[in-house]
Amino acid sequence: MKGDDECIIVVREFDPSKDVRDVEQVEKRCQVGPSGKLSLFTDLLGDPICRVRHSPAFLMLVYITKHSFLPFSFLTIISLFLGFPRTKQVAELSSTEEMVGMIRGCIKTVTCGTKLSRNSKNNDPIKPLPLYTKLAYILGLRVSPSHRRMGIGLKLVLRMEEWFIQNGATYSYLATENDNLASVNLFTDKCGYSKFRTPSILVNPVFAHRLTVSNRVTLVKLSVSDAESLYRRRFSTVEFFPRDIDFVLKNRLNLGTFLAVPRGFYTQESWPGSDKFLSNPPESWAVMSVWNCKDVFRLEVRGASRMRKTLARTTRVLDKLLPFLRVPSIPEVFRPFGLHFLYGVGGEGPLAAKFVKALCAHAHNLAKDGGCSVVVTEVASREPLKVGVPHWKRLSCEEDLWCIKRLGEVYSDGSVGDWTKSPPGHSIFVDPREL
Repeated sequence: MKGDDECIIVVREFDPSKDVRDVEQVEKRCQVGPSGKLSLFTDLLGDPICRVRHSPAFLMLVYITKHSFLPFSFLTIISLFLGFPRTKQVAELSSTEEMVGMIRGCIKTVTCGTKLSRNSKNNDPIKPLPLYTKLAYILGLRVSPSHRRMGIGLKLVLRMEEWFIQNGATYSYLATENDNLASVNLFTDKCGYSKFRTPSILVNPVFAHRLTVSNRVTLVKLSVSDAESLYRRRFSTVEFFPRDIDFVLKNRLNLGTFLAVPRGFYTQESWPGSDKFLSNPPESWAVMSVWNCKDVFRLEVRGASRMRKTLARTTRVLDKLLPFLRVPSIPEVFRPFGLHFLYGVGGEGPLAAKFVKALCAHAHNLAKDGGCSVVVTEVASREPLKVGVPHWKRLSCEEDLWCIKRLGEVYSDGSVGDWTKSPPGHSIFVDPREL
């Protein structure tokens, strides 16, 4: 029995020295899926900030409830009857703490639009230059099921936005599912976000057999400096392009940037560097980078029937025993599995989509060697090279939902105006650090 129960709310920064276990408990409670349906579970491998720690600036907040109360022991009752003051000399004040929510956020500088160069010489064509803005990203918002519809999610978002503004962010955005009505309503109705972009998440299984890369294509692995030069010169005007692309490419999780060119145009040994390549490129080419998510988190599909698991296992056994049949086996997703993320997908020319397909085959083989079950990429819904990305529709999401909000009254640049009202382009650059 409790008396004089008092609840104190504390929203504070995540403390890795004492909060890890509580965070994991909240994550588990939030990931309980509906009975009889498939659910996707995430294992952060003991690092609750793994999804933001590679960003230039990041923060994780936790929501704590503290209940303080005076236990009604026999001594307490006697002291109250005699009129003694309720001090610690009479009874010790008891308290319990419970973590019931959390949120993660990060900030970086990205491209939000373009402007025309004013320094073009003579008859040089006027080239568009990137317009940058400081963009914040919200992810990993969790509220314990027992404490939902109490305004906790809203309080966490508002506190995170305060930190964004203090650190100079002009915009804040997040990714959610179209059918997650609670999340969509929270951000669009209560927090002032608007629906902004609907990119496609494309997922392809990793088979037991290796895929063949077209012999009409030569793949060249680029150095970090060549990859940075190529991305800055060709893709810096793409929406959401990170200004610190060099730090992305230098990260230990980046497994490499690969360029596809027509066979005979270049080899790994004859590669002249990005500058010379871009001064005289082939008619068609494509580029792609690979990010190792397996060392950051693992996923697991739960709720599958025994028959479905048996069918999947049978396809994998056949694929391993008879690889020459090239059976499209169902990957092992019913136990914790890893993935590789393909980002910086781009190219030029009439055969660019076919070159992207060759790059995806190479990425599949890298993922197989790395023990991953799937490869994933995310592209704009209108991306022309989307047709070159192999994927299973059942595993993919054709319309992810990105929502955005302008935090301040000052625009990042007069020529771009309010980014939240800009029309979508054909491409976006998805930062692998924010998966």
